[in-house]
Amino acid sequence: MNAPANTSTLRLYQIADDYLTALDALAELDDLPAEAIADTLEGLAGTFQDKAANVAAYIRTLDAEAAAIAAARQAMERRQGALERHAGRLRDYLKGQMERTGIPRVKNPWVAVRVQPNPQSVVIEDESLLPKCFKESITTVKLLKAEIGKALKAGKPVTGARLERTTRLVIQ
Repeated sequence: MNAPANTSTLRLYQIADDYLTALDALAELDDLPAEAIADTLEGLAGTFQDKAANVAAYIRTLDAEAAAIAAARQAMERRQGALERHAGRLRDYLKGQMERTGIPRVKNPWVAVRVQPNPQSVVIEDESLLPKCFKESITTVKLLKAEIGKALKAGKPVTGARLERTTRLVIQ
């Protein structure tokens, strides 16, 4: 069982495969001293742990970068919203002043502005007075997963649902 010369280039799955192969091979050898078995497994386990620690550190780096991007996106969205609100207020201000003065158009070499009527839109004044032919009922179903979970944990059968325990990776 010769270990590769440069384990830093091995992938974690390759190291795991080597470890499992070594376990199988060592289980078949009856005449190998216990010390040799321990040394072999310790070396492979150490390599695996080093590589796993490096992968976990890289995961942390990626998580931190993703969090930084999310924070930057939130800051940009706030800035975008502020700019859009400011532009809207200025648009309303300019329109109001043009209507107030009766000047429907402003032209210059950089920009042309005019006040024009919008297409007609429907305004609902009292929804309860509208005839039924103008209404549509929509039914939505919301699954109460917390209640389903409580019932299942209490031992009650719930057709179409089950409890499942999964695992997660914790990096500390």
